[in-house]
Amino acid sequence: MKTKYLDKRGWRRLLQSDYHEKIIQYEGEKILTGIIEIRKVRSPLTVPILNQTVLVCDDGFRWLQILPQNRNYSLTVMYDEHGQAVQYYFDINIKHFLEPGKARRVDVYLDVLALPDGRYELVDEFDIRRAKKRGEVSKKQFDFAYRVADEVMGGLEKDFNQFERMASHCLKQLDMKK
Repeated sequence: MKTKYLDKRGWRRLLQSDYHEKIIQYEGEKILTGIIEIRKVRSPLTVPILNQTVLVCDDGFRWLQILPQNRNYSLTVMYDEHGQAVQYYFDINIKHFLEPGKARRVDVYLDVLALPDGRYELVDEFDIRRAKKRGEVSKKQFDFAYRVADEVMGGLEKDFNQFERMASHCLKQLDMKK
């Protein structure tokens, strides 16, 4: 497991970016939300999802980071240079910390990727299995990660728009800061 900061500090792909964050309330839940304004990247990033290749990081993209206090996942919504969502990336976390300037999460390898049309897939199962085999993840943490991933996928199937609404609210709150 790794501790990862929401502001992507140390990510060598980013050559020039701005980041700002804010703690907000959404439907009674405290959320630390941040936005990475990607100005210049070393090279574009594409990822495979559902048998297609999606460009998720390039000059002019924005990454909205959402860290809900009462959920064991964080959500990154990746927007292209035209402001269109290209991917919803759910990181499954053992725990996270809503500390402005130091917001971070303890990532447990397993992720759920979703396209803007609501189709999704579970990824990085090889990584969590390898970590379990090496003793880096306990059986309890392994089972917990799959339980949280199942909850996320169930939420995507039941009402994908709930994540779009949350992201829209967070983005508006951040844009009001400008």
